[in-house]
Amino acid sequence: MRYLSLLGTAAFAVFTVACQPASEAPAAAPAAVETPAGTAAGGASQSTMDRAQLLDDLRILAADDMEGRRVGTPGSERARAYIISRFEAIGLEPIGESYVSSFDFERRDGTSLTGANIIARLRGTGDSSRVMVLSAHYDHLGQRGEEIWNGADDNASGVAALLASAADFAANPPEHDVIFVAFDAEEAGLRGARAFVASPPVPIETITFNLNLDMVAMSDERILWAVGTYHYPFLIPMVETVAARSTVNLPMGFDEPSEDHEADWTNATDSGAFHAVGIPFIYLGVDYHPHYHEPTDTYENMTLDFFQDASETILDFARESDANLDMIGEASGR
Repeated sequence: MRYLSLLGTAAFAVFTVACQPASEAPAAAPAAVETPAGTAAGGASQSTMDRAQLLDDLRILAADDMEGRRVGTPGSERARAYIISRFEAIGLEPIGESYVSSFDFERRDGTSLTGANIIARLRGTGDSSRVMVLSAHYDHLGQRGEEIWNGADDNASGVAALLASAADFAANPPEHDVIFVAFDAEEAGLRGARAFVASPPVPIETITFNLNLDMVAMSDERILWAVGTYHYPFLIPMVETVAARSTVNLPMGFDEPSEDHEADWTNATDSGAFHAVGIPFIYLGVDYHPHYHEPTDTYENMTLDFFQDASETILDFARESDANLDMIGEASGR
């Protein structure tokens, strides 16, 4: 989450990871307005989000037997197997023969490592060639000695929310094709996302928008930040529309250029790889909290009511993005 260079112990010296200090809460957060009964995102049918399954996915991906999901480890393999099983159960199809897209990268010590993105697609009901990518990284920091960095918020939460949105989309198909990606090696420098845009599974000119989820389960203030509108101001009305009916606060920010790297999250997570090649994005995530990149980032320490409500807002945002994908494409020239 929020990739920055980190000088740490030898166990983690090979990683470049993010450290985001706390920011002040917005002075005037958007009013919480519930979605009217019988409607959902983009005016579509009622949400079918399974909140119990959402929590199960978070708990399972953040469990000790996943060993922190560090890239290239048995724990990562177990997490990958679980995510694939959920893609299959939801009814998502692989693009090609496998859900897994492997990539190699060089670590800071000069040795190479293989990561594995997990990619699936849901066909839309329309005939547009435009595609939306919904993404979340599934790797975390692994173990330091006998202690496990479970990464519940960072980023089992984003993957669980992605799975919940995928299940709802499968039950209520979108207009456009949606690619769901669980990226690997984000903590090592957005490696999976960079590999994806360098060798995408569909023509890159058809990828119109990226909605990226990173840390969405821990906020006592019930704030989910929407990052990216400084770069793509035509997305502001879309954020405002979702914020007006959200039960969590959805302010915009942390995306203006600044000499203070801590104030600009543009390139701090996987959506930065999309932005680098001109693909508009919104990144949804919470601010720094005391459990960030600590072994206390566990399921038990999450604000679960907020997480469930934030996941409903994420689904709403994904629906709104699908409904506005042609507008996004025209505004961005894609």
